[in-house]
Amino acid sequence: MQQTNFTLNNHKKKSFSKKVIFLQINSSVNPKTVTFYMKKYILGIFAIAVLASCKSQQEKALRSADKNFILKAANENFAKKKWKNALALYDRLPNLVAGTDDAPNVVFNSAYANYYDKNYRLAGNQFKNFSVSFPQDNRKEEAAYMSALCYYNGSMDYNLDQSSTELAINELQEFLTAYPTSERSKNINTMIDELSYKLEFKAYENAKQYFKMADYKAAVTTFENVLDDFPSTKLRPKIYDYIMKSRYSLAVGSNYDLKSERIESALAFTRQVEKELPDTEYSKTALDLREKLEKEKKDFAVAKKQMEERIAVLTAKQKKIADKLAEQNKTEEQMKEQISNEKKAMQIQRDSAALQTPPPAATFKIQR
Repeated sequence: MQQTNFTLNNHKKKSFSKKVIFLQINSSVNPKTVTFYMKKYILGIFAIAVLASCKSQQEKALRSADKNFILKAANENFAKKKWKNALALYDRLPNLVAGTDDAPNVVFNSAYANYYDKNYRLAGNQFKNFSVSFPQDNRKEEAAYMSALCYYNGSMDYNLDQSSTELAINELQEFLTAYPTSERSKNINTMIDELSYKLEFKAYENAKQYFKMADYKAAVTTFENVLDDFPSTKLRPKIYDYIMKSRYSLAVGSNYDLKSERIESALAFTRQVEKELPDTEYSKTALDLREKLEKEKKDFAVAKKQMEERIAVLTAKQKKIADKLAEQNKTEEQMKEQISNEKKAMQIQRDSAALQTPPPAATFKIQR
């Protein structure tokens, strides 16, 4: 491969040289054009040489077992912000520098290289490991702060898994507890608030899904859970709006047995919204829904009364039929009892007659 690259580069050099010679021979060409191509040629050669030198240095360091040589090459890459090259070399150094004065710098620089390379989770672990492993180092506070900052930057979007966000909040709170008077603590609360809002918004969006699916009972429960979990949420007005609309839909579409209770619950919530959010679009919605609920309440009261009257008439009919059946059953039972009594009386008479009749006289046969 190296031989092929060398051949290609030589080919490019020869091609470029021919172009320059042609321009020099051709008298009609502007001298400035010749100078431009010469400069371009020289810069190209220089760039190729630099790249070849850098590549050679990196490859040598990767193959080397010399701690000092690897460390020097890694630090040079770090200074030039070549994070991936620096990390490839720093990864080879932990065992080589263990127990030496170079160990803290290797861990610290490796953590920063991962941070700038946006490997936030790994960088956070390395910074945290640094603050624990080197408690006497004067960079301990910086490492603790950077650890928290890495977890903060590594927090996922609200619609993804939020375990990284919860971890980031914990790390930031730990730093705030450990260094309450630090200059770095000034923006910690702002970052915690930002991350907390992300958790709030995810819970809020999850609750909205139930509303969109018309599962209003689940929507009310999940929105109320958001309020319980995040009592200071800025989303309270919108959450109230969804709860109010969900309660209204539950009341209107409820079955007979639960309708009255759900209408009263929805009405009570509209009053709460008007009280806590006066002169807002939400209070206007509350007023509109309350008027509809009051009408629904009256209509249901009429329907309920009619239903109760029909039930009363039906119950009376059923009772009349039941009484008639009971009377018939009673008559049948009486008839059965009378027949039974008559049979018993006749049996008694027969038994009595049998006892009063004397047995027939004895007869003897005369022998002949």
